[in-house]
Order: sequence, then C-alpha cells, then structure tokens
Amino acid sequence: MTVRTEAVRRGGEGRALLAAGITVLLWASAFVVIRDAVPHFSPGALALGRLLVGAVVLGAFLAVRGEGFPARAAWPGIIGSGVLWFGVYFVALNWGEQQVDAGTASLVVNIGPILIALLSGWLLGEGFPARLIIGVALAFVGAGVVGLTGSHAGQAPLFGVLLCLLAAIGCATGVLAQKPALGHASALQVTTFGCAVGAVACLPFAGALVHDLAAAPPRAALGMVYLGVFPTALAFYTWAYALARTTAGKMAATTYLVPTVVVLMSWLLLGEVPSLPALAGGTLCLVGVAISRRPARTEGTSPRKDASPADTDPAAGPPDPTPAPPPPRPHKDELQQEGNPDGLRR
Repeated sequence: MTVRTEAVRRGGEGRALLAAGITVLLWASAFVVIRDAVPHFSPGALALGRLLVGAVVLGAFLAVRGEGFPARAAWPGIIGSGVLWFGVYFVALNWGEQQVDAGTASLVVNIGPILIALLSGWLLGEGFPARLIIGVALAFVGAGVVGLTGSHAGQAPLFGVLLCLLAAIGCATGVLAQKPALGHASALQVTTFGCAVGAVACLPFAGALVHDLAAAPPRAALGMVYLGVFPTALAFYTWAYALARTTAGKMAATTYLVPTVVVLMSWLLLGEVPSLPALAGGTLCLVGVAISRRPARTEGTSPRKDASPADTDPAAGPPDPTPAPPPPRPHKDELQQEGNPDGLRR
C-alpha cells in the first residue's frame, strides 16, 4: 500500500518544518512538567486528564473552524491512532517511567522512531532511502547516549522495560494508522477525534483521576492542564500538520531531537548542567536528523515516472530542460474541417 504525501509548495514546506519544530519543543517540555506532576497522579489518571483537556481545546478550535466530522474513510486511522498512540502510548509511558530510570525509558522508547521508519517503508510504500536509514541510526545512538547519561545501568526491572517497549510499539503503530487518515481528513480533524478516542479508551481511569485531583496540589493540577493544552492539543496538531506534508520516516527521525531539547531545557529551567557525553549525544542526534531530512534530490535520485502533476512543484518547471519539438502545423484543409478559424490545433 502506497500512501500519498500531500504536495507542498516552497512556502508550505517551511511551514511544515516550523510545525515539526513546535512539536519537538512542546514534547520536550512535557518531560519537564511530567517530572513534577507524576508523583501526584497514577499513570492512567494523568493520561486521561491530559487527553480530556486536549480534546476540549481541540474540539473548541474545530467548532470555530467549522470543519465538522471527518470523512468515513478517515475513521479507521483515527480510531487506530487514538487507541494505540493517545491511549496505549500515554498510559504505558507514564507507567514505565515509574518503574525504570529516565535513561532506560528514553533508550527503549526511542525504538519507536526506528519501527516507524521500517514499517512505513514496508507498509506505506515510502521505501528505505539510504540517508533516512543512516540518519535514524545515528540519531538513535545519540538519543541513547543522552538517555543513558546518569542512568543506573542494570537496575531496570523487566516489567518496566516491557512497559516502555509497549509504549514504543503503541507510538509506531499509531503513527502508521494516522498517516493514511490524513489523506481523507484535515490535520485538525484527525488530531481532535484521535484525542477524543484516546480519552474514551482511558475512561476506566476516571475514578483514579477524580481521587488524584482531590489530593494533588494546585501546581500538579496546573501541570496536567499544561500537558493537555500544549504537548497534547497543540503539539499533536502541529505533528499531524507536518506529517501530512512529509513521510512518516522523516517525521519519526525528527523526534530524536526531543531528548536533546529536554537536556537543554533542564539546563536552562532546572539548573541541571549536562555532561559532556550528553552534549556529544545531542550533537549526534542533530547530525542524524539533518541527514535523514535532506531532500532526495541530493542523492541523485530521479523523480518517479508515474508522478502526477499534483506531486510536483509548479515553480520548479519541467524536469527535462530540452523542449519538445512543436507539433506539425495542420494543413489548411484540416483547419477548415475542424472549424477553427484561429489556425490553432484543438
């Protein structure tokens, strides 16, 4: 199955890159806020709380835009991404981070982008560009160095590792479900209803949420609201916007910037000075993401022969610089038979 990526003009490509950058910044900020909120909420309660807040914010925005319900063809992908990514990923990640140290969790969860790159190349027909594979591998090594810096190797229980692995699988399969849905509905529709589906899937934790909210300090409750508005509603919308305009593999590689941004935010906001290995790992992440996102034209590849006009940039001009010879001028008798007094071929 080949999934078409929305054709993007030069200005739109810049907006898509900006949207991906916003996603990375907000998802990185989530780790800093979760560190303060997670002691006061159970994993399911925190996931449900931020999903409810995100669904309300996105629903209000959707109503203002007047976009309504997505097309029927988009619903399988919306439900899949809602259950697997918004539901399974959120709960498994929160639970896993209570069992293992941050470094181990970061290393295991970062298997997700690798799964996305491999599965999207196979199931979505995106292929396996050499630069993408090399970039993802480098970024994974860099993210692993950042994650393992300061972690306690060998002390992670198997259950916690399995929960983080479940989170990675939920993320990867959720993205693969979301990508085709973006071909039938807008990014706002896919994100809004995906978030709502995730909230419904987490409703069994409603009792725990009510209990935890009653006992949590105001700062932790505000942190949950922040997680719902920014890293959930806004960041997942900008993610879907960018995903509709590039391949799933490239977007997955971009998420490897998150650990590096987390280290920088912790340095600036919490006064946690990063170590030299963390800085080296962050640099490797940057190099890997840069390699993975380089245009395919730099690899000497030629455009697809079966590409439709919608897949090409109209400002780029024809691919062949040699113009085709003009058609032979019709005979006078032929023009009269066609009833074309201007002498132009129809």
